[in-house]
Amino acid sequence: MLLNILNHFKKYIEIDSKDETNILSFFKEKTINKKEFLLEQNKKCNSHYFVLKGCLRMFFIDEKGTEQTVQFAIENWWITDYLAFESKENTSFTIQSIEKSIVLKIDYHNQEELLKKFPQFERYFRLIYQKAYGALQLRSKFLSDFSREQFYHHFNNQFPEFTNRVPQRMLASYLNMTPEYLSEIKNKTRS
Repeated sequence: MLLNILNHFKKYIEIDSKDETNILSFFKEKTINKKEFLLEQNKKCNSHYFVLKGCLRMFFIDEKGTEQTVQFAIENWWITDYLAFESKENTSFTIQSIEKSIVLKIDYHNQEELLKKFPQFERYFRLIYQKAYGALQLRSKFLSDFSREQFYHHFNNQFPEFTNRVPQRMLASYLNMTPEYLSEIKNKTRS
């Protein structure tokens, strides 16, 4: 399974095969059970997570006590509270496993050491962060431009793996609608 992350890296940067073991030594594998928390709101954010297998979500609890999902991560995706990770502060988010998952985690110190020892990872993480930031920008645009129904259909067309794996209440939260309204949209689509 560790080949997954090496193959993922190689899509973006060149890695000498003699460095692979050394690169992997910066990461720790962790298995997370379904519904288990990787990171809890108001706790120190020390790690950046790469999903080898499974599905995670990041959410916060609003002032009404409602969970608001802001991100999902499946195989070959990264997830963390980037601001809290970078500043080594407490997070405003919770990261939870939606299904039994296996992640590779790298803490802040090890990530900095990886970047120093293998400078090509500066490029890798820049490209990954650009993609993540671009996705966030598009999500903001779609929330503004699309009706909720259009947003669901767009998301379902772009990421069917999420709509098939993520519980409806979590998907509805991400799409900024109630689970009941999402159910209506799905039923209308099936008709």
